[in-house]
Amino acid sequence: MLEFFSASTRIVNSRRGITECMESALGGDVSNCDLVIINASIGHNFSELTDQVKQLAPNAKVVAASCCGIVGKEGVSESMKDIAIMAVRGKEFAIAHSDGIYGHNSYNKCLEIANDLYSQNKSINMIYFLATGIDIDNDACISAIEKVFGSEVTVFGATSSDNMRGVLSYQAVETHVFEHAAFMVGFYDPALEIDTQAIHGFKAIGDPMTVTKSDGYKIVEIDGEPAWPKLLNKLGLNADATCGESIPIGALAERLSPEQANEYGNEYILRVVTHHEGDTILYATTIKEGTKLWLTIRNEDLIFDSMDEMVKKMTARISGRKLVAMFHADCLARGRFLFNRILKEELVSRMQYPFSEGGVCPPWLGMYGFGEFAKLGGKNTYHNYTTALFAIYRK
Repeated sequence: MLEFFSASTRIVNSRRGITECMESALGGDVSNCDLVIINASIGHNFSELTDQVKQLAPNAKVVAASCCGIVGKEGVSESMKDIAIMAVRGKEFAIAHSDGIYGHNSYNKCLEIANDLYSQNKSINMIYFLATGIDIDNDACISAIEKVFGSEVTVFGATSSDNMRGVLSYQAVETHVFEHAAFMVGFYDPALEIDTQAIHGFKAIGDPMTVTKSDGYKIVEIDGEPAWPKLLNKLGLNADATCGESIPIGALAERLSPEQANEYGNEYILRVVTHHEGDTILYATTIKEGTKLWLTIRNEDLIFDSMDEMVKKMTARISGRKLVAMFHADCLARGRFLFNRILKEELVSRMQYPFSEGGVCPPWLGMYGFGEFAKLGGKNTYHNYTTALFAIYRK
């Protein structure tokens, strides 16, 4: 039987920070741990984080990912020195990974990882998936996982980030640290189920652009012009602008089917551009020629209202069952815009309180990354700019 424990902190020293998290989460029995999942801001030394976990709990498996801030049961933090963990006791899980994953080989790499996972246990029904958030085709990743496990498996998780510059991100498995890897943690406790949902708060504006030339996950031309310069021009940015400058204002919208829009609470799903090669945009998912893309603006009322509605639906679906852990992936562009920055404390409080019992928040591991995996219309789906919640509960 799997048990979950979480903690978070903001400490400069990586070894001291992870030690504090382990002690806070597990109490005086730190070594009694089978798995530790780490989210840490880009300022930490990931080799030291994972090595220290192995020092404290030699038998525990360790995976980690970089992010741009964390959310724990203690609340939200957005410094360069944040650490959050989910510690797990129990044997009903398996881990697999691969390095060197990029957009062009996303399907084959994820097929390799999924086959490895499946060989360890065929009863896996939920997969925590974490991959680099730069230059990857997330649709291809989902397709590969479903090729092995079938479409009924639930894929949840995120893509790792840096400090929203789109330069590099870290993933770690055991004591090995990578910059372009992906890992999967498959859970197969028969007493556990998972419920996932994502929601954003942006509105499409203006007339759409059309993808006139694409190649898999690459957008070569938009409206017959080179894609990256065209997008920068539409955003009002200089020709030498970076992805770091475009990410906060450059959410691109694709129209959903009416059925998907009804569930999503929005007519559009969003995409982020974290990388480009010259004039070619490396998109986050596979994209077809003829796809319409809209620019967007964030809508504060919609951010809060849609999040409240999502939490209401999720708590209703879980009602009567024991919530044992909450995993969470989020976008930095969500929250209230005050004092020239986006404040997230109120948003996080409003999402955590309804899931609390007796005022106590369940074990909670959240990160601010480049993208999120959650179901939409019953299908595993990749999202951007959302709050995505993954509730694991006992039947």
